[in-house]
Amino acid sequence: MGLFWKRAVVVASWSAALSSVDAKGKTAYDYVNPLIGTINGGHVFPGATLPFGMAKAGPDVIGENQGGFASDDSPIMGFSHMHDSGTGGSPSLGNFPIFPHAGCPNDDVNACAYDMGKRAALRVPGSVSARPGYFDITLDSQIRTEMTVTSHVALYRFTFKEPPATLNTPFSPLVLLDLADLPNTRSTGALAVDSATGRITGEGSFSPSFGVGNYTSYFCADFNGAELRDAGVWANGFAGLNKTLSVNTLDNGGAWVRFKAPAKGNQIQARVGMSFVSSAQACSNAEREIPNYNFGSVLKAAENAWKEKLNVIAIESGGVSEVLLKAFWSGVYRSMISPQDYTGENPVWTSTEPYYDSYYCIWDSFRSIHPLLTLVDPGSQTKMVRSLIDIYRHEGKLPDCRMSFCKGFTQGGSNADIVLADAYLKNLSSGIDWNVGYEAMVSDAEVELPDWEVEGRGGLDAWKTINYIPKQEGADTRSVSRTIEYAYNDFAIALIAKRLGHEDDYQKYLKRSGNWKSVFKADQTSAINGVDTGYVGFFQPKWANGTWAEQDPIRCSPLKEFTSCYLNPSGGEAYEGPLFMYTFFVPGDMKSLITTLGGKEAFVKRLNFLHESGLLYMGDEQGFLKVFLYHYAGRPGLSSARARSYIPSQFNDTVGGIPGNDDSGAMGSFEALTMMGIFPNAGQDVYFITPPFFESVSIVSGQTGRTATIRNLNFDGGKNVFVQKATLDGRPYTRNWLQHTFFTEGGVLELTLGPEESSWGTTPDDVPPSLGPFVPGA
Repeated sequence: MGLFWKRAVVVASWSAALSSVDAKGKTAYDYVNPLIGTINGGHVFPGATLPFGMAKAGPDVIGENQGGFASDDSPIMGFSHMHDSGTGGSPSLGNFPIFPHAGCPNDDVNACAYDMGKRAALRVPGSVSARPGYFDITLDSQIRTEMTVTSHVALYRFTFKEPPATLNTPFSPLVLLDLADLPNTRSTGALAVDSATGRITGEGSFSPSFGVGNYTSYFCADFNGAELRDAGVWANGFAGLNKTLSVNTLDNGGAWVRFKAPAKGNQIQARVGMSFVSSAQACSNAEREIPNYNFGSVLKAAENAWKEKLNVIAIESGGVSEVLLKAFWSGVYRSMISPQDYTGENPVWTSTEPYYDSYYCIWDSFRSIHPLLTLVDPGSQTKMVRSLIDIYRHEGKLPDCRMSFCKGFTQGGSNADIVLADAYLKNLSSGIDWNVGYEAMVSDAEVELPDWEVEGRGGLDAWKTINYIPKQEGADTRSVSRTIEYAYNDFAIALIAKRLGHEDDYQKYLKRSGNWKSVFKADQTSAINGVDTGYVGFFQPKWANGTWAEQDPIRCSPLKEFTSCYLNPSGGEAYEGPLFMYTFFVPGDMKSLITTLGGKEAFVKRLNFLHESGLLYMGDEQGFLKVFLYHYAGRPGLSSARARSYIPSQFNDTVGGIPGNDDSGAMGSFEALTMMGIFPNAGQDVYFITPPFFESVSIVSGQTGRTATIRNLNFDGGKNVFVQKATLDGRPYTRNWLQHTFFTEGGVLELTLGPEESSWGTTPDDVPPSLGPFVPGA
């Protein structure tokens, strides 16, 4: 495997504030723009949240509102307190929105607008402002709404402009609360309003956005800043003075509170505590976390929480543009929005383990979100792994997707196996029961449950006997994509089996990891608009009797029937992508794949075609690894050049600055890791080396407190992108990949750059390992 030595450990003193003020007087926090990805299908949540926080306060629009808000001209229908970020399908959460009026015409509460469509208001152009932990917007009613959060509580500050006297609307602010959610899935709901204090408490039952079942959410809303005038409930647009309300699927309804004119600054604050356990717990959360309505102190605490997370990374920019700085830091930020820490809020089972939710979805996040967190926030990633294992304990399977305590749809393989393998190989251990974790992984490989579309794998009998998932008559089974994903899932299990001393399991799962070969059709051709691409040999579906079926290798790409391969009846035999692209997905044994596709030169040519023909859509997470597969062919310089063809052209600092929905930060984690020059092959102890987009990048390990630095020499403002030579702690380093010990032991990797490809990292000893665990010194 090339030269390996025990290198000197370079230790830096621990500091929670590694990232310092740059030459422009800005910190990492100052470069984050939460509005990136809030149009064109990015579906990013831009509102106020803590890292992995449950409370997520933000405005909700009528229109493309998967993340609540959109940076377009769509009207605002309310402000709600929990959201997900970057989801690709239905909107999620957005429960119990509130909405302010400065007063009601003719001082008649029934003259105020209550239903979503009638109350919705446009925003004042240029009034939107967002930063981590804070969001600010002014509606055309001239009501300014600022918001910040604690872990379970949203805090809003409404600043009212008095209505003109000519409108016959006295200044008597009314705030309504709606028993609704963003996707309009509420089945039942109930609330009560206290006529003495204005406190509103209640609950509702809702459906998840990408799964089965239902969940119940609870709230507790209090108000501060003005004397209560009166309060009541509303239903189907009509308000009254009753103090309780129950609604069913067909009803719209909620509560309202009306105030005398605020005594100070025309401001009223709304504090909304949330819980999945009870309204009493929602109130307890609110009273404990925000006891005194001090908006400034709550905001300051949120800012500090984000600065602490961001400051484990330090960069020397080398004079690059703010486009890259904003894209990078915003990507890191979005990687820490979800999964969400719901510890203490689990109504389904009692446990002392952490509980995280909003995995949208592990099929998306295993590739880069969880490996990034292992680098920059291993404490949180460790808790997530413990949470996944605890879900297995109580529900019988690791999830592939999970939201609001509900089982989400399985998109491909059992990819929590890869998350666990990645964590194990990188020595995450605190509180993790790896014996149970391994048991959960083996369960995925061996035990099929009746509804595999929401848990585990399907078709395991075939997997174990004929070595692939067969196509079925009259059904679109995603047979090819599942076959090759199951193969890599089994590879991940094999790696852990080897480390745990389960030799028989290691041999079994390593053998099964080669099942991708069963669906490779060596004579399959492809054409684009009737013109032969010249490439032969692709993954193809097979019937159970061993005969080939056929699916156009181009189908489900941007060039042909782009959106046809989803969880729909005509989805075909691959998921969210063409078989031309899937033919590159053998991350555990790239050496064999390269041989199968005709050798290194043919492989590089085909990979170039994938990127340059329009077949590859970088808005889908499957595209990420394809940027770096050149490393396996001994062409790491091409990975570097390819990365720069996508950043900043498709990943940048604009509101449309990501190419697809963010999937809980997947797009953000891709750009962050790529720009740091250390993209992982998730599920293995492998990081591909490409030059960082900055002069240097340093990361403080949360596992050891030591600092690892990657420094570019001859950086030239980012014009030189090819490594000419490298040293690790002063010694020549020829491998084009790193192991996780570089980050935990600390050290300095120096990359000397130039304008042309070189011989660095090109020999067979320099490429990442294939087919089996890497053994130092082998």
